[in-house]
Amino acid sequence: MTCIPQKILVPIDGSQNAARALTYAERLVKCGLVSEVHLVNVQPPVDTAVTTFVGKKAVSGYHHDEGMKALAAARASLDQANVAHQIHIGVGQPPDVITAFCVEFGCDVIIMGTRGRTGAAAAILGSVAQGVISRSKVPVTLVT
Repeated sequence: MTCIPQKILVPIDGSQNAARALTYAERLVKCGLVSEVHLVNVQPPVDTAVTTFVGKKAVSGYHHDEGMKALAAARASLDQANVAHQIHIGVGQPPDVITAFCVEFGCDVIIMGTRGRTGAAAAILGSVAQGVISRSKVPVTLVT
């Protein structure tokens, strides 16, 4: 059996579990098992009424700025480890956006933390990891 380095997608939400998933991904890169790293952050959509008053360009800028903040530590970690990577910011429901980016960039696996939210928010929103697992056409590695 021949091992071919894979393209991986790592969702980053700023949580400690996402940071652990990134650390695991960095180890795979160092072992030569990864050819490309894609970091993705998903921003929640704003109510359409907001865009009426603020404007789509301002909302888009807000999503970009918030996404860049959430990705900052992950980018710094990969830069320090000399790991080339691409960043992506999406807006929508996290499982949908994550799996769509996976398809768009031809990723072979998704490596993600299991919980970015806790308590009532997790109960109301459901599990992002579970949503990704149910939608993904590629293997999903969960890191706790």
